[in-house]
Amino acid sequence: MVTDSQTSSRATVHEGHASTAPASRTHFSRVRSFVVRAGRTTTGQQHAIAQFGPRYVLPFRSAALDSDAAFGRSAPLILEIGFGMGDATAEIAKARRQDNFLCCEVHTPGVGALLKRIGEEGIENIRIIQHDAVEVIEHMLQPGMLAGVHIFFPDPWHKKRHHKRRLIQAPFVQALVERLAPGGYVHCATDWQEYAEQMVAQFSAHPLLRNQGTLDGGYASRPWYRPETKFERRGLRLGHGVWDVVFVRQEGGAPPDGP
Repeated sequence: MVTDSQTSSRATVHEGHASTAPASRTHFSRVRSFVVRAGRTTTGQQHAIAQFGPRYVLPFRSAALDSDAAFGRSAPLILEIGFGMGDATAEIAKARRQDNFLCCEVHTPGVGALLKRIGEEGIENIRIIQHDAVEVIEHMLQPGMLAGVHIFFPDPWHKKRHHKRRLIQAPFVQALVERLAPGGYVHCATDWQEYAEQMVAQFSAHPLLRNQGTLDGGYASRPWYRPETKFERRGLRLGHGVWDVVFVRQEGGAPPDGP
């Protein structure tokens, strides 16, 4: 199942060129946060890109992002990876206007669709980078600058031989933790239970992350700010599951207590 906020793409990974990075960072340096999929950009989306892109789309740079300058204010910064057509993103940003949302998506139709909503609904706390989120994290985000990370319905790569392409693996988790401020959180949602289990295992293995889930299996109840999409509701009616995984970064370097 792909939710309507993810019809353009799922946050996912591709193998790329060989890396000269240390072994602990090899996976992070080689993966991408997306799969290339065809999609037609509508006239309305093209107009939105032309009209609102210069204000709300930030260029990718191999330099640290000045968040205050980008948003025109100082506020907690939330990174979203792979927003698809941006429906959930827009709803969350409207519900949490006190936060700034830095949203990565490579697919032009999704960027245009979200820009259209930004313009029509006056959503001022979103900025978009149309680039691979893995490279954005590595080059533009400084240690401790994130208050949260959202990764909703990443590509599950359900075939066992493709599991190595999944985004949520140890080197990527380490990269996120480095950029989370103490008390910052990472929130993933997936409709593939085996991937949900992997997420819980990978995040639990990091000594600075503490599971906030209170449900069986270490899962969390759906946080108030994440809306159910129409495809998600349909899947739930058909008996399909959706799992939310929420972890919080702890202070210091000592392993946290158990949940």
